[in-house]
Amino acid sequence: MPAPISIVIPTLNAADSLPETLQALMEGLHTGLIRELIVSDGGSTDSTLEIADDAGAEIVTGAASRGGQLQRGCALAKAEWLLVLHADTVLQEGWSKAVGDHLRTGGPAAFRLAFRAAGFAPAWVAGWANLRSRLFRLPYGDQGLLIRRKAYMDAGGYPDQPLMEDVALARRLRGITLLPVSAFTSADRYQRVGWARRGARNLWTLTRYFLGGDPERLAQSYRR
Repeated sequence: MPAPISIVIPTLNAADSLPETLQALMEGLHTGLIRELIVSDGGSTDSTLEIADDAGAEIVTGAASRGGQLQRGCALAKAEWLLVLHADTVLQEGWSKAVGDHLRTGGPAAFRLAFRAAGFAPAWVAGWANLRSRLFRLPYGDQGLLIRRKAYMDAGGYPDQPLMEDVALARRLRGITLLPVSAFTSADRYQRVGWARRGARNLWTLTRYFLGGDPERLAQSYRR
């Protein structure tokens, strides 16, 4: 019986973070969960593609739009389940048992968010994200997404847009649960801008999106 999960990772100049992300996935290979690794690249000019190739990934390339990259990557997947991760997301040790147990439920799931940083601010921002995920079933992409391929296709998949592609898909899914293990993500953007300022910007961007804001314009504003 084939392994049940296809890993899909969108990348763009992710050479600094991708090796650690891939290393954390090794336990899924050892436990027989992972069938294939798909890296969907948006035009990297560093060694991202060499790292992906060395890891045995199937590589697909195209324009740098995370929604479009995920769309292309998921279209290649052959396993029954998709596990979508960002290139700077490192899964907590023991994730494969939690995922393996969850597969029996058949429903979509995400990981608890955690930052690779210590202190009150990272804990507070992660706590709010996890509360939002539980109350509103609205995890962000840096929490990963575990979903049956059929359920993903029935929901219409990721839209080809540069921002909020994760929210767009999550809103069309029902019953996303949080797994009892964490996905550790980079704190670089928060540390550069400031935790409160970055958190407020994220919330304002989400609000604008819910009010009908154009994802292209939101992405330009978000990156500034």
